[in-house]
Amino acid sequence: MIQSENAATAGMAPGTLQGRVVMVTGAGRGIGRAVAAACAAHGATVALVGRSPERLAEAYDAIVDAGGAEPAAIPVDLAKATDADFHSLAQLVRKELGRMDALVHCAAHFTPLAPLRDQTLEQWMAHLRVNLAAPFALTRACLPMLSASPNGHVIFTSETHAEHPAAYWGAFAVSKSGLSTLATIWNDECERAGRPRFHVMVPGPVASPQRAQSHPAEDRSSLPSADAVAKRYVNILGEATTP
Repeated sequence: MIQSENAATAGMAPGTLQGRVVMVTGAGRGIGRAVAAACAAHGATVALVGRSPERLAEAYDAIVDAGGAEPAAIPVDLAKATDADFHSLAQLVRKELGRMDALVHCAAHFTPLAPLRDQTLEQWMAHLRVNLAAPFALTRACLPMLSASPNGHVIFTSETHAEHPAAYWGAFAVSKSGLSTLATIWNDECERAGRPRFHVMVPGPVASPQRAQSHPAEDRSSLPSADAVAKRYVNILGEATTP
């Protein structure tokens, strides 16, 4: 299922995610932080995953200060993490939180736009590792818990240029384009059990740190906020998946 920038944005009632555990990557800032806060506001216990301990601490404090359930903060560098690291992360969540009902991939690697002739192999490998391979590996590690949940969801965050390629988006667009294929294959493989369900969200233009990098001269005041976009994720997570 692909949710584009035209996805419905109807709000869910507070408590929609009560009792559920949701892991969010890239939770230290931007869309990831907004999604984590929105999930907590709707009753979920959130596992915050990100590269910067300082940013995770800020996201943690914001959730607690807003009255949300105490989250777990787990620093992980997706560019360096191994299969063993991802499995250890999953086991930590199982030990500390007891379950996992949803996994939302918001972390992304992005470098300034450039023509393909100026992009290096190292840049491509970094994009592919963080934007495509790490979401696969982390999902695989968490799949037993997600499959056991009666409301298991996985959301991959893609990007407009993955659907509509354009000059200079190179490694970023290509790495993001693989997510829709990954979600389709996983949905097909999990079809008999009916869960978890895999989705691809394409938020469209958002007033986020990444957007500031790709469009530095843009008037960001005219763009939707990360908080507004986070409601779309909550809408998906609130859908029942029990066959």
